[in-house]
Amino acid sequence: MVTLLIGKKGTGKTKKLISLANEAVAASSGNVVVIEKGSKLTYDVTHKARLIDTEQYLVNGYDMLFGFISGICAGNYDVTDILVDSTFKICPEGIDGIESFTKKLQELSETSSTNIVLLISADEADIPDSINAVCQKV
Repeated sequence: MVTLLIGKKGTGKTKKLISLANEAVAASSGNVVVIEKGSKLTYDVTHKARLIDTEQYLVNGYDMLFGFISGICAGNYDVTDILVDSTFKICPEGIDGIESFTKKLQELSETSSTNIVLLISADEADIPDSINAVCQKV
């Protein structure tokens, strides 16, 4: 399942993502991965989660992020949850590419049995309606 945390800057999305990550670690019998741009969540997310900084791997854009997430799923069969902070900072295309990206992630999520959460800094009205059929919103 793909879940979107949508809201404008300053609405508490990152705190919610941290809470979801820590809850996932407590409930998961596998691995939880948190992907971020930079390393600002180091002290907020439990050390039991794998924290990955996209800047270290030169990830930039939806295609690269999808490949990166696919590689994580392929490389480790027991990843149960992947949470992505600041999706639009990693993918400067913004709203333009989010629709096809979420559709591909939904397929990946189903085939790999992985829950994926994306943090989206935008007004909910700006998100295409077609994403509602694919993703759950929090």
